[in-house]
Amino acid sequence: MSIANVFDIAGMGMSAQTIRMNTVASNIANSETVAGSEEDAYRARHPVFVAQNAMENAFGNEGKTGSGSAFGVLVSEIMQSEAPVEQRYRPDHPLANEQGYVFMSNVNPVEEMADMISASRSFQMNAEMANTAKSMMQRLLSLGL
Repeated sequence: MSIANVFDIAGMGMSAQTIRMNTVASNIANSETVAGSEEDAYRARHPVFVAQNAMENAFGNEGKTGSGSAFGVLVSEIMQSEAPVEQRYRPDHPLANEQGYVFMSNVNPVEEMADMISASRSFQMNAEMANTAKSMMQRLLSLGL
């Protein structure tokens, strides 16, 4: 594994955390949405991360990358939460069903804020790792002069 792979790994990590941050933003934006039925209610979405080498093994591409086995993280899919949606009694709401109930999203804003902080910190760590590798490469080049 060369030091150049560090940039690939950091880039994959930042890309994965960007997707995570986007799903968190979508969840927070839809946390107070209302629907007329349980099926139409917004459900929180969460990315599923998988190690890059695990994805390569699953698809039979092991060893075909050319630069050895690089490690990193990829988003394999974005899953919807299975948590139940909240049913509220609001008979005056235009989307209320025959019984007067509307269905709220199953997004927990507190959990989403914690996830946002975690994604932000993970992104920062990957960026710092890339900066450190860059600094090490620059020092290595200056030693040769």
